[in-house]
Amino acid sequence: MRTIPSDRLLLRPWRDEDADFLRDLESRWEVVRFLGAQPTLMTNREDALASIARRRAIANPINGIWAITTAADGRLVGNLLLKPIPLSAGEPTDGPTDVEIGWHLHPDAWGHGYATEAAAAALDDAFSRGQTRVIAVTDPDNHASQAVCRRLGMTHLGRTTRYYDTPNELFEKLAN
Repeated sequence: MRTIPSDRLLLRPWRDEDADFLRDLESRWEVVRFLGAQPTLMTNREDALASIARRRAIANPINGIWAITTAADGRLVGNLLLKPIPLSAGEPTDGPTDVEIGWHLHPDAWGHGYATEAAAAALDDAFSRGQTRVIAVTDPDNHASQAVCRRLGMTHLGRTTRYYDTPNELFEKLAN
């Protein structure tokens, strides 16, 4: 899996030695509360290692789930994903599969613009590799992620229940 650089960050593949950071990140309710219809806390290192293995399995020429690190010192700050999004039960599966972008960062890294910078780098990379459309879905109460979507120039398409079996605000970005 490739790495994606930005001015201050590096998106790189997850490594087994990142398990303690991932467990810490996803053991925090304030981080996972908006992830999916039934958010769950990660409680042990074994779950983190299994999650890292699943993240590695998603990698292909466009899609992936990356660890976000600072370029200056390699400090882990969060997670960024670009992958096919699961449809809600009963949604028609005809047509192309939508690709979503998403992020979650450690609270110590909030407020520094890292989510926007990492997502912008991943979008630029995906579009340069032929992806033509990327969506983001956010919990209706996740105003911080909605603000990131707007800073990325994503268009708000309204509320949808098409994904994750839960109501979400839908945003899209088209390749230029």
